[in-house]
Amino acid sequence: MLNEKKRLFIITGMSGAGKSQALKMFGDLGFYCVDNLPLALFENFVTYVRQNDATRDIALGVDVREKDRLREMPKLLKALTQNDFSVKVIFLNASDECLIRRFSETKHKHPIHKKLVAAIAHERNAMAPMLKLADEIIDTSDLKLGELKEKLSSLLSLTRAGDMQISVMSFGFKYGLPKECDIVMDVRFLPNPYYVEGLKEKTGLDPAVQNYIMSFKESREFAEKFADLIKYLIPKYIKEGKSYLTIAMGCTGGRHRSVFMAHKLAEYLNKLRLSASEFHRDIGV
Repeated sequence: MLNEKKRLFIITGMSGAGKSQALKMFGDLGFYCVDNLPLALFENFVTYVRQNDATRDIALGVDVREKDRLREMPKLLKALTQNDFSVKVIFLNASDECLIRRFSETKHKHPIHKKLVAAIAHERNAMAPMLKLADEIIDTSDLKLGELKEKLSSLLSLTRAGDMQISVMSFGFKYGLPKECDIVMDVRFLPNPYYVEGLKEKTGLDPAVQNYIMSFKESREFAEKFADLIKYLIPKYIKEGKSYLTIAMGCTGGRHRSVFMAHKLAEYLNKLRLSASEFHRDIGV
């Protein structure tokens, strides 16, 4: 890791083309994001990042408010690429008609204090140096937010499942559904250790409970089929631009069946080198 270059993405483009949404997505993926960093502070910021080993992925928003300083960007970026940074410039664009419509709908003011049509024309001219520097140009005129996320995910090579943070949790239906989950699986159909002598006071993390549950064919079949389903779904969610996924598995009390199945799924995902954590909400209730 120490020899890997730090990744720096410059997110730039036309006002109203989606820079804020793009930066938000980078932030969700764990990037250190700074919007509208004054270019006068650029070299100081780079020095700080270079000395901070924990900061390896950075996204900077640069827009028209930097005015004439935008012409300094080629020199600044050239110095970076010769050292320990991998730099890419992403330029978000949109048609004049689209930008006018978006500003009219949101009632936001354009950063250039002129009439809107004149401001857009002025901005296109001012942003020409950044457009020339761009490694990727994304026209967002006809893109929905999900489609923009998909394009950025593809651009960032985030099709690797390891880039998604997965949380697998157990819960008891008697205490209510968790609000933060994306996928809910009801495992109350599985044989219940609660009614087995000697298992009631134990939890799904105890080998005796695990052995009891897995002694049934339906439990083994379910564990295998559900794991296969999640493995199939993860790349689909990543393609859609999702960087976090919470899978909740519930039984009646949240102490036996759901705990074991959540633990088993998290264990399986980690063996696939995915980033999966587990949490048992009601295990101590």
